[in-house]
Amino acid sequence: MQDPREITIEEYDYDLPDDRVAKYPLAERDASKLLVYKGHECQETRFRLLADQLPEGSLLVFNDTRVIHARLSLVLENGSPLEIFCLEPWRPAEYQLNFSSEKSVDWVCLVGGNRKWKSGLAQLKIGEGAEAVTLHLARKERREEGSFIISFSWEQAGRSFGELLATAGLIPLPPYLKRAAEAEDEERYQTIYAREQGSVAAPTAGLHFTEAVFEDLAAKNIRCDYVTLHVGAGTFKPVKSTVLGEHDMHRETILVKRELIALLLDQLKSGQPILAVGTTSLRTLESIYWYGCQCISQGRQAADELSVGQWEPYQPRQEQISAPEALQAALDAMGSQPYLQGQTQILIGPGYQYRLIDGLITNFHQPRSTLLLLVAALIGDDWRKVYAYALAQNFRFLSYGDSSLLWRKT
Repeated sequence: MQDPREITIEEYDYDLPDDRVAKYPLAERDASKLLVYKGHECQETRFRLLADQLPEGSLLVFNDTRVIHARLSLVLENGSPLEIFCLEPWRPAEYQLNFSSEKSVDWVCLVGGNRKWKSGLAQLKIGEGAEAVTLHLARKERREEGSFIISFSWEQAGRSFGELLATAGLIPLPPYLKRAAEAEDEERYQTIYAREQGSVAAPTAGLHFTEAVFEDLAAKNIRCDYVTLHVGAGTFKPVKSTVLGEHDMHRETILVKRELIALLLDQLKSGQPILAVGTTSLRTLESIYWYGCQCISQGRQAADELSVGQWEPYQPRQEQISAPEALQAALDAMGSQPYLQGQTQILIGPGYQYRLIDGLITNFHQPRSTLLLLVAALIGDDWRKVYAYALAQNFRFLSYGDSSLLWRKT
């Protein structure tokens, strides 16, 4: 197996003209193009016809995370603008506990205009009149890569932090769109099944799905289920190092239902396809496998949270653990726990052997990105063929762009 740490990122570069980046979504979600790659061949259809491309009995796994209003804009007492980008909760660290807090919370944040914030509290007034709330912000400590722990507090009772953030914050569009969020983005930069608050970026492969597409899938006995991975800003982090081994992969929080793990096990035993809708769902599914391997090799127990390291899949191993064995071990370790939760830092690149998924539904990714490496791990050098085809046939790229259905190269 090739070791991705030896990969030079320049091998995964391509020319993406700015006019091929979709700055806005199409009027209809499922009107986007769909590139289907199977058996070294590419063809074009419409996303509305996705069900026609999937075998009966397939299982699609979606990420049901919901994008939060992570950007806060305020003005300091000296008149300087300040922007706070909320990345992940720090205290309480659990998302729902943090969002439901009605007194104070801490978050890991990026701070735009930090040099102008000399000392003391910053304040943001939310609402008017008797319903107004003053949010106090205090900078506590600097962390890696320029982020800070920011403490938020407010005195008005009965107002949760989640409510205040939803009212005062803005949807954090990807930086490569090069525009501010608009009213349309409130709806269109969320999937129609988004539920669990926590992401600062949408799982964009799911933006194409509509109720009509789900109805077609159900009519063909194609099952759908959900994981939760809260997408962090690290998803946009470019690989700046020459060699991938020097790249530090970001960590993201995941939550998986016990019932889904049991369903995945049944699907594997029956030989029916499993497809990930988006790279976040894929990374979550493959992380379950590695948790199961830990349960077997390290004797992990139900109290242990899932934690998968960046290079864990590439460590020398004495035995090859099958996917059914790993999933069964995960279920056994969970005991009666309803959820498996924790963090994953897994980096999937060429040389990785997929354990759970047979195919991937995903948009087209940036050059030199870990997401493109993940695609290359799935279909090999044919990633160049797929992206050349998409460029030649005027597919739209990145978050608001068109979609692809990629079957694993065997």
